[in-house]
Amino acid sequence: MLFPFGIKDIIDIFLVALILYYCYRLMKESRSLNIFFGVLVFVVFWLFVSQIMEMRLLGTLLDRIVSVGAIALIILFQDEIKRFFFTIGTHERVRSIMSFFSGEKRVTHTREDIIPIVMACLSMSKQKVGALIVIQRSLPLNDFVRSGEFIDAKISQRLIENIFFKNSPLHDGGLIISNKRITAAGCILPVTHDMNMPKELGLRHRAAMGISQETDALAIVVSEETGNISVAFRGSFQLRISAEDLERILTEDSF
Repeated sequence: MLFPFGIKDIIDIFLVALILYYCYRLMKESRSLNIFFGVLVFVVFWLFVSQIMEMRLLGTLLDRIVSVGAIALIILFQDEIKRFFFTIGTHERVRSIMSFFSGEKRVTHTREDIIPIVMACLSMSKQKVGALIVIQRSLPLNDFVRSGEFIDAKISQRLIENIFFKNSPLHDGGLIISNKRITAAGCILPVTHDMNMPKELGLRHRAAMGISQETDALAIVVSEETGNISVAFRGSFQLRISAEDLERILTEDSF
């Protein structure tokens, strides 16, 4: 047998395939799929020349290109790399293990905390008042809180509606809820540049998608044009949901 093949080789191939699959998913979401395939072809050619054919001169030249190219790839794909490690760090099992060792307890919300949010969204939906509500989960949103006006108030339907009233100076930004409190309003949120989003979705929806991609927060959007309620979570949207669906999502998620 020319090449001994054992269980360790099977695990090795499986792990490489898994890494390539996740890289493929990240590149596909960020519209960098062609670059990913180009890099993959180059790596295969480099391994073929240096490891199989053992062409020393060409292999040495490609080795130098790879050593410099690795730094260039990190700079080029810094957003994708950050999202990759963020996805690993926010995985439910990983968070559970970290919470166990750190002693961190996740904040659980009751129906009394959820209903004012649902009722406020329903009221604003009927009146076609635009709103963007971000609900903190495991990861802190301190940087985004500092970009807005600090409030620190009890969750209240009337307060939420007043913040997003059209003549209110805070209605254009995002409202952040954390630790069972309305923490801040008028917050500046990251806007996604995903070209696959429907064209009819406006800036609020893009900000909701952006914050859901960069953190594990749950974002609720009320459309000013249609009055539709949508929820963004972990980089995906649930569009045109009812108040009952919103209550179910918030209850099941236990934000």
